[in-house]
Amino acid sequence: MRDSWSRSLAGLVGVEGAPPLELDAEALAAYRSAHPLAGAMAMIRSLLLPGDALESGVVVAVGDAAGRLLWVEGDRTVRALTGDMGFVAGTNWSEAAVGTAAPGTALALDRSVQIRGPEHFNRLVQPWSCTAAPVHDPETRAILGVLDVTGGPEAATPQAQLLVDATARAVESELLVARLRQRAEPTKRFRSALPARRPAPQRAATLRVLGRDLGALDLPDGRTVELSSRHAELLLMLATHRQGLSGERLAELVYDDPRSDSLRPELVRLKKVLAEHAPHLVPASRPYRLEAALETDLHQVLSLLDRGAHRVALAAYSGDALPGSRAPGVEELRDSARATLREALLAEASAEVLLAYVDTTAGADDLEVLRLCLRMLPARSPRRAGLVARIERLEQPAT
Repeated sequence: MRDSWSRSLAGLVGVEGAPPLELDAEALAAYRSAHPLAGAMAMIRSLLLPGDALESGVVVAVGDAAGRLLWVEGDRTVRALTGDMGFVAGTNWSEAAVGTAAPGTALALDRSVQIRGPEHFNRLVQPWSCTAAPVHDPETRAILGVLDVTGGPEAATPQAQLLVDATARAVESELLVARLRQRAEPTKRFRSALPARRPAPQRAATLRVLGRDLGALDLPDGRTVELSSRHAELLLMLATHRQGLSGERLAELVYDDPRSDSLRPELVRLKKVLAEHAPHLVPASRPYRLEAALETDLHQVLSLLDRGAHRVALAAYSGDALPGSRAPGVEELRDSARATLREALLAEASAEVLLAYVDTTAGADDLEVLRLCLRMLPARSPRRAGLVARIERLEQPAT
């Protein structure tokens, strides 16, 4: 950050001033509607603010290539506090305006950066930490804008950087796909001869179970339904076994007893919850099955691993699936996901990714990975001392 501070000093940037407001409400609305990133906002929200954005604990900002913030969304409390220092839509957060800060420094360096607390040049910003990455035109590679996540220390972790980087790449890919589709569309004079297009499929609901003892069902309309642990287990089993399950097999996977009398009444209760909030997901019978698409965050991680997107998968892996569950089917999925994640990351064997992995619950006590990280780190790396201490602790015999 030394070079960034030098640029800030050379530019005579104030150390306590608020950033300039360069776009009023009317100008901001017009500019946003025409900006290339406007069409990617739904994707950005789904990746960086999943679930209840107002209780997310972080603020996500999207700015233009000049550092002007166009969208600022997220946790209501954090937004209120960061708004006091001028972190609002329409303000300029370039290095020339506020000095060293993630949005402006990421644009200045044309790469993702993390700025923690006192590393900020402006004293008003020093209570916060942030991660930002530029977004490029997928064809010309010109900078279109910047993505930023701001909050407490958790906003500047290795996992946060992986996620923000992955989101920027996903947005670039989406922009390219949209352009290619637009170019491939037939001209208007031939459209009347073509069959009518099918309506675009609705985004599927998503069951979130990673790092949670209770399930969360994110619906396409933006609502989130909290589920009991048992209902989350049942839905996870049905989402995993798309071909359907007999009552005996479903009871075995959830209750470890194919003759359990608890399955039918619990399914009745689950169906009542779904009938109220997501009737298309009410399970059918004989066999028990879901007739509508239901994604899960666990299977999304496994899909990313299958495609070799190890960094993105690690960023999306927020913990074991339903860690408090003792359902045999969930335990099997949980163990399989852990093993698949570990094997994929060991195969990639980059120090950055492995260090992020050992900071997760899945890798915290993995001696083999910790030793591999230690071998891969430079001799003077500040991370070595912490790794040595962890390895020595794990190698001590249990008393």
